[in-house]
Amino acid sequence: MFLGSYFPILSILNLNNMSNIVAIVGRPNVGKSTLFNRLTQSRQAIVNEEAGTTRDRQYGKADWCGQEFSVIDTGGWVLNSDDIFEEEINKQVQIAIEEADVILFLVDVMHGITDLDQQVASMLRKGKKPVIVVSNKADTFELHAQSAEFYALGLGDPYNISAVNGSGTGDLLDILVSKFTKKEEDKIEEDVPRIAIVGRPNAGKSSLINSFIGEERNIVTDIAGTTRDSIYTLYDKFGLKFYLVDTAGIRKKGKVNEDLEYYSVIRAIRAIENSDVCVLMIDATRGVESQDMNIFSLIQKNKKGLVIVINKWDLIEDKDTNTIKTFESTIREKIAPFVDVPIIFASALTKQRIYKILETAKEVYDIRKTKISTHTLNEVLLPIIEKTPPPTNKGKVVKIKYITQLPNTAVPSFVFFCNLPQWVKEPYKRFLENQIRKHWNLRGTPINIFMREK
Repeated sequence: MFLGSYFPILSILNLNNMSNIVAIVGRPNVGKSTLFNRLTQSRQAIVNEEAGTTRDRQYGKADWCGQEFSVIDTGGWVLNSDDIFEEEINKQVQIAIEEADVILFLVDVMHGITDLDQQVASMLRKGKKPVIVVSNKADTFELHAQSAEFYALGLGDPYNISAVNGSGTGDLLDILVSKFTKKEEDKIEEDVPRIAIVGRPNAGKSSLINSFIGEERNIVTDIAGTTRDSIYTLYDKFGLKFYLVDTAGIRKKGKVNEDLEYYSVIRAIRAIENSDVCVLMIDATRGVESQDMNIFSLIQKNKKGLVIVINKWDLIEDKDTNTIKTFESTIREKIAPFVDVPIIFASALTKQRIYKILETAKEVYDIRKTKISTHTLNEVLLPIIEKTPPPTNKGKVVKIKYITQLPNTAVPSFVFFCNLPQWVKEPYKRFLENQIRKHWNLRGTPINIFMREK
């Protein structure tokens, strides 16, 4: 690889992934979505007795004994059905199996082994991923005994649970987190920002990285490592130094014949978790689509800094002074209530405003380290709170007495000490967040608001 004096210093590090992905697979109507909701402590996935309800994939975060991991809820594996989505669902199940670190194979103890169970088991046995057989709907001890037949699947011990009432899920999670493998990581400089370029396929991620680096010939194309590694490119130029976290845009695809939209989200999960700041690429010619919002949601859940880039702005014709304002207003409506985000209109192809992207991403990284003194917080916010106190709830009057910022947190985190923290609801917390953002520059970074009893 040629490096002239003008070109940036490049270094490729093969950093083993620091996150874990768990995929829930199985035939239709065994309770995958119910288990997903149980693990993520949400009601995100629709639960219905009708088979085939889950067609769109669900992505969530879970935590057990300090181990955080991502969970994917897949559609039910079917063959030779009348469902026009059958081929797509099965393809996505295969992708989840390919990309996951651990697989939860869900079966129904009340119905025993079916032909579809056998087909899924056969596919899992051919892979090298850790598989846990989960015998669901085991609501009674009598049903526990029936799970013995699942030994015939050849995938080890079945674990009895009831996803509906939660019984057995604690033991299951103990086994699950024990399957996560810790790998040795290559050394990277801790104080150097890690920036992930994420977005839908064809949004311009590759072009942007090529523009950052200088020329395409400066990219190492023959990169060793599996599809599950995070690849880091060190950029050091014009007084800026950071790691670019590689995503699906420039890495070789896996062995499966993937559905690109689904595949990009799985890859984005790893890139987002391994980054400090995310640059979300949106195609100006297509506008904000549901996939963009999926990735935005992942960035939010992982509490990462954010810069939104509207790429291919050069392809928008008949632009006038209001075009940017209208486009920006539409985006902020969709991402509300987190609207304090820098939005840059650029073109990776013509290099229009691409260095503003780098400068803004570095600015957001620095903002994440903002420290506000306790004295200043109280001096500014207490008069505002006194003028607009928390709403009275069932006769309970909440009085906020004291505010401080927590030290050594990944994102700015503020504690409001009051007499009745449980009566402070989300709308008022958003009001407090807006007041903090109004008086201090926290653009592009999420913040945490905690209410504690004084």
